[in-house]
Amino acid sequence: MSHSQSVIDSVQILQLLPHRYPFLLVDRVLDYSPGEYIKAVKNVTINEPFFEGHFPGYPVMPGVLIVEALAQAGGILIVKSSPNIPAGKIFLFSGIEKMRFRKPVYPGDQIELIAEKLRHKMNMWKMQVEARVAEHIAAQGILSAAVVDKEEGAE
Repeated sequence: MSHSQSVIDSVQILQLLPHRYPFLLVDRVLDYSPGEYIKAVKNVTINEPFFEGHFPGYPVMPGVLIVEALAQAGGILIVKSSPNIPAGKIFLFSGIEKMRFRKPVYPGDQIELIAEKLRHKMNMWKMQVEARVAEHIAAQGILSAAVVDKEEGAE
């Protein structure tokens, strides 16, 4: 991995992603290199709204939300790698391959979200992703995203 840019804080993340509470799942970017990789974190707290129902008495972060956090980290990488995304365009999740869940994520955990570019051609991105908690792999796989036109009238 080559030399990286400076970190990105939560205020800057709000300028890069369209997501907002309770669906913004990246708290900070620790390291990145445009067009190459990103390392970000999500601090998981008992206050997360999904823990109330997943599961009462045994709070576990849903795997689909771990995937979403990885996709959001990948989205930040796309934006930082493509500074001229025109207005009216948005990146959307377009695929999941070989996703495996290896370790549950609990309140109090900090998830390290890592995405590395595998391919970028035209408006399509494919990234190898990994979620780690305390050096243990929680989830890993391949995610794809596409930069597309926003639907008319959609926000």
